[in-house]
Amino acid sequence: MHTRGDRLAFSNGIVLLAGAAGLLVGIYGADSTRLIQLYIVGVFVSFTLSQTGMVRHWNRHLATEQDQAKRRHMIRSRAINAFGAFFTGLVLVVVLVTKFTHGAWVALLGMVIFYAVMTAIRKHYDRVAEEIAAPDGPSDDSVRPSRIHSVVLISKIHRPTLRALAYAKLMRSDSLEALSVNVDPEETKALRAEWERRGIDVPLKVLDSPYREITRPIIEYVKGLRKESPRDAVSVIIPEYVVGHWYEHLLHNQSALRLKGRLLFTPGIMVTSVPYQLQSSEAAKKRARRQQEWNAPGSVRRGPAQVRSKESSEHKS
Repeated sequence: MHTRGDRLAFSNGIVLLAGAAGLLVGIYGADSTRLIQLYIVGVFVSFTLSQTGMVRHWNRHLATEQDQAKRRHMIRSRAINAFGAFFTGLVLVVVLVTKFTHGAWVALLGMVIFYAVMTAIRKHYDRVAEEIAAPDGPSDDSVRPSRIHSVVLISKIHRPTLRALAYAKLMRSDSLEALSVNVDPEETKALRAEWERRGIDVPLKVLDSPYREITRPIIEYVKGLRKESPRDAVSVIIPEYVVGHWYEHLLHNQSALRLKGRLLFTPGIMVTSVPYQLQSSEAAKKRARRQQEWNAPGSVRRGPAQVRSKESSEHKS
């Protein structure tokens, strides 16, 4: 919830609160008489907790403070906060007793659920932080692998494949191979012929898949590499398309997403995506840049003709 948006507001929290408020308004039919019960409980719980917290605050400082003038100030402040905590707590008890069946129970249930969820999230973060903390001495994670075996996944020879191969060569791995899955004999035959015609100096290995599966043969092959050489690191390089429209994501990279999801659970496997930007992604990037310029403080608003003129000049350059 601490993530801030463009206006430095807690955008995620605002959206969540707005959705919860809309849900309550819909459930209670926008009846303020029924909604006020939730408000009263929430407000007086906050008042009581804040005043009680201040009492604990003054108790903690009084235990170490020696200056008598400051101690008198703290004692007076503690008495005021204790007075406030008592009466706000008394009002809270009265409201809960008299309005419990009128809707106050919803606020209590929500608080219990929120407390349980946030406590579980906090424990999860603490557990992860403890697990990934860097040790003081040497560990298995700091030991350098004996070798790096790179595998480039390909389906056919095109620009994204060539870019992924070029990137893999730059890594200077101890061994490098291209890996494909035979789901169509004709396409596999064409791939081998094109590979030999271009004279690509990377070994091509084709896995058989009688049931036209792609993910399982690759996972089993990569795991086999790890079993043969447990001290080696296996780097799986996947070429991916970068598209500019949300609906295009449904048409591309689905096999890559499934593969990455499975490979992330395999120890010793490094997954690298090599992006290839399609024309739609470049157009989306230009639109985003123009929108930023438009929304920038002090920017000069240009009309459509000026925008087209600017695009034309950029294209010519």
